[in-house]
Amino acid sequence: QVQFVESGGGLVQPGGSLRLSCAVSGGFFSISAMAWYRQAPGKQRELVASMASSGRGNYADSVKGRFAISRDNTNNMLYLQMNSLKFEDTAVYYCNRASSTFPSWGQGTQVTVSS
Repeated sequence: QVQFVESGGGLVQPGGSLRLSCAVSGGFFSISAMAWYRQAPGKQRELVASMASSGRGNYADSVKGRFAISRDNTNNMLYLQMNSLKFEDTAVYYCNRASSTFPSWGQGTQVTVSS
């Protein structure tokens, strides 16, 4: 059964940092490119960062240089280190495969950047 459980979000001031985690079950993790997505109120879900099973991360221009994606293939965990957070990073963050996303998304984790 495919399952994504995101955690680590919260309320942070501009310039602050958060580290998101995603626990993945379903047996596909180690061979799949994985990604973080986010959805802000009133906007479509967008891909933020992705990483192949082994390799460098790829980032949306809006987060390049501030966010870092990483993964632990042994424990089926995906991470997103977010630094220098901005107001516009406020969104619910989700993880899923980088392509051919599963239809069953997790509940996401809320990130709110506010002063």
